[in-house]
Amino acid sequence: MTTLTEAPSPLAPEGPEVKPPKRRGRWAPYWLLLPGICWLLVFFALPMIYQASTSVQTGSLEEGYRVTWHFATYWDALSAYWPQFVRSVLYAGTATLLCLLLGYPLAYLIAFRAGRWRNLIMVLVIAPFFTSFLIRTLAWKTILADGGPVVGVLNTLHVLDVTSRLGLTAGDRVLATPLAVICGLTYNFLPFMILPLYTSLERIDGRLHEAAGDLYARPWTTFRKVTFPLSMPGVVSGTLLTFIPAAGDYVNADLLGSTDTRMVGNVIQAQFLRVLDYPTAAALSFLLMAAILLMVTLYIRRSGTEDLV
Repeated sequence: MTTLTEAPSPLAPEGPEVKPPKRRGRWAPYWLLLPGICWLLVFFALPMIYQASTSVQTGSLEEGYRVTWHFATYWDALSAYWPQFVRSVLYAGTATLLCLLLGYPLAYLIAFRAGRWRNLIMVLVIAPFFTSFLIRTLAWKTILADGGPVVGVLNTLHVLDVTSRLGLTAGDRVLATPLAVICGLTYNFLPFMILPLYTSLERIDGRLHEAAGDLYARPWTTFRKVTFPLSMPGVVSGTLLTFIPAAGDYVNADLLGSTDTRMVGNVIQAQFLRVLDYPTAAALSFLLMAAILLMVTLYIRRSGTEDLV
């Protein structure tokens, strides 16, 4: 037997090295991000740095302030105004819970039952945004005025007797009480709860509800096992969008409350504009931001979802 072997083919002559074509527009995304980054640096990062330096300064407005790294300002501010911190968290938490209880059924109605009325209901939800935040809050002074129809109905139903025992109202008066402040917070931030909930509910595939019905699941079981877990991103987003601005709000407590219902936002506003104690005001701002950041982090971890709407 003979073994045939093929002679190796001669190597082809090497030509000039061909470089891959340059990718055009490689830096385009970064150039598009540049305006937003500059905006954040100028209007967010720099003011934060300035306020951080202000919080560790000492002095007075007449003599001038200088950085002395006086961190005791934080402890002094917290020890003096901790009731306002606690009150802010309680008011904001209560308003957030009420917004969730009121907003979830309405968002569910818009997503699954509204039909051709969906657009109209959505316009009604965002209609408060067409007017000023201040005007909306002042309107509640008329709604909750002493001797008004709302207070009269609550007295007839003996609701104010219950709220007075809970410390939410004072006798037959609703204005200048915690209930008035919570009502104002709930009304003003309710759209921030409804819109994320509606967006999350609208994404749910209707066939999942049909499959649950085919498996003989009752409506409540379908809601508990299918609808609510799938809407958790909207719940988390809505609660964050409601709680965070409500905790730092001062307009509702100023217009609808009294000195006994002042929140930490009212203290910061007074320290900046009336007392002119800038280090204390800056320290209170950072303490509030740190507290909210800690609560939000723990809440997101406990909620079991990071897919926010």
